[in-house]
Formats: sequence, C-alpha cells, structure tokens
Amino acid sequence: MSAKTKSTGAKGAGPKTSVDPLASLMAAGELPREPATTAVPAATVGEEGAAPRRVQSLSVVIPARNESLNLPGLLDEVNAALAASEVPFREVIVVDDGSSDDSGKIAAAAGARVVRHAHGLGNGAAVKRGIREAKGQWILMLDGDGQHPPGELAAMLSMIEGSGYDMVVASRGGRGGSLHRNFANQVYNRLASYVSGYHIPDLTSGYRLLRADVAKDLVWLLPNTFSYPTTITMSMLRGGWSVGFHPFAVRQRQGKSHVRLFADGSRFFLIILRIATMFAPLRVFLPVSLATAALGIGWYAYTWFTEGRFTNMAVLLLGQATLLFALGLIAEQIAALRFQGLSRTSDRGGA
Repeated sequence: MSAKTKSTGAKGAGPKTSVDPLASLMAAGELPREPATTAVPAATVGEEGAAPRRVQSLSVVIPARNESLNLPGLLDEVNAALAASEVPFREVIVVDDGSSDDSGKIAAAAGARVVRHAHGLGNGAAVKRGIREAKGQWILMLDGDGQHPPGELAAMLSMIEGSGYDMVVASRGGRGGSLHRNFANQVYNRLASYVSGYHIPDLTSGYRLLRADVAKDLVWLLPNTFSYPTTITMSMLRGGWSVGFHPFAVRQRQGKSHVRLFADGSRFFLIILRIATMFAPLRVFLPVSLATAALGIGWYAYTWFTEGRFTNMAVLLLGQATLLFALGLIAEQIAALRFQGLSRTSDRGGA
C-alpha cells in the first residue's frame, strides 16, 4: 500500500494520501521560528532597559556616639530614601562608638544592624569598622547627627549611574558651620586642591557615596579621628579614581558637636601634608627645593656683587635644594610603587 501511494504521488495521477507533519505545523503557524529570548531581571536593568545599573547593593554606614536625639528621625529618613532608590540589596549599619545613651537600642529598633565599640575609639574608627562590616558593593557614609539629609541619596545615585564616578561627595560649599569653621574649611580646600591638582569644593564632608572595594583597600590609611574624609578624598584623587561633588544644604544638628576646632583643625593640616608626601611628594618637595635654590642663587649674587666672593651659605642653600629635589624624586618613585597595589581595585567591582 505504501509503495502504491509513493508511485501515485510521484506520477501526480491521484490525490495525496499522506500529509507532511512539518508542512502542517508551518501552515498552522505553530512552528517556533526562533528560540525564546531570556528576559533580563528588572533589578539589573536601568531606566527604559538601556543599561545595567551600577549600584546593585548598597550599605549605609552611620557612625554614632550619644546621638539618641537625632537617630530616630534620621533612620526613618534613611529607610525611606533606600526604599525610594529601589536598590536590590540594601542594609543600614550603625556603629555605636561607645555611647552612654540608648543610641544602639534606638538603631536596632529601627531595623539597623548595630556594631558596638566597648568604648569610644573615634569617629574615623567607627567609619573604618563600618566599611569592614559592609556587605554591599557601594557604601553610603553619613553622620549620625542628622546634619546630612538622606533625601540627597537619589541625586548622588543619579551621578553614579550617569557619570561613572567612583565616589560622589555631598558638598556643603563652605556653608552650614560657624564663621571660623567655614574659613578653616576654605583654607583646607585650597591647600588640598593644590596638592591633588583637582578643585575640591568640600574636603571635610563626611557625606559620600563610594565603591566599597576602593574603600576597603584604603581603610588602612584612614585615621581614627574626624579627619577621615580628608584622607579618603585626597587618596582617591591622587590614586586616579573619578570623584564628583554634589552640592547640598547642611542641616542644624541637635545636641553638642564632638568636633574640636583647634585640635581637629591642626590634625587636618598635618594629614594633608602626610597624604601629600605619600601620594604626591613632588607637590611638596619641588616648591621647597625651588624656593631654597632661589635663596641660594640670590645670596650668591648678593655676596658676589658686594664682596666679590662665593660664600659657604650659598653653597649650603644650593646643596640643600639639590638634596630636597632628589628626595622628592625618590618619594615619587615610592608613591608609584604604592599605586601599583591600590590600582588593582580599578578593574574589579563597581562596573
């Protein structure tokens, strides 16, 4: 029977008695033309599906010491800002730096993960502990005194996503403090801008969003005091990471500030010099060397025209200038070796 059917079909003498299943499915439109495309999870897609989001996980680090007046409202604002950000993974870490009030209990009641120091180690030490404890790929740092409005997180995230920054600093622009503190901050900003070769509108702001891998690699540099923002900012700028600044209006805090003007101010200045000699030594040694050489040449010219001789003081000054320049070159080479270790973070995470 099958033989006859095949011969009849071949001659075209009679109707076909067998139907090709493949042709039948194609005619009915039931044959899939292409394999189905796997959808990208919404959490990894930016607005309108244009590009993956950089910030997939975020840890908020809040150092606090006796901030029971400010923490309740601040943590409510932080939770609201995180919910609005729609970051897939987010956590709040409050580092209780030896508080004698109920700061730790208040933070835990608000849903934060509390890490407690048995006694006060310093604001910078609390931030360092928070960086080490952070599980997110990005870290938001803000003070526990309520001066930093968490609502600025949306704009800072937008800068990270849109401009590819490795860190965004919320800049006060020299406003929000007392007159003498604003003046001191302007001095620090100008000095730090010269050392780093980059305009820094706010060097000491503790409100910032940055990559966690970079922060963890730099944590060993940070002091245990309030001057940790200075170290982070200058280290990242001199290390070649991209830093942006977002202006905001600082709020008045409740309670007493823990910053000491003269003690912390002098410490800021010394830390700037330390970071300068660590990351940009020629920025310090070269001007000093040139100034010393200018004094030596000037003294030589003066004694030559007045006394007709080349004095020992001129020799000493010119020798010192040469020595300072040589030290600067050696320090610059050491800094370059240090960058080799730190630059590994530029190729991992935060993309």
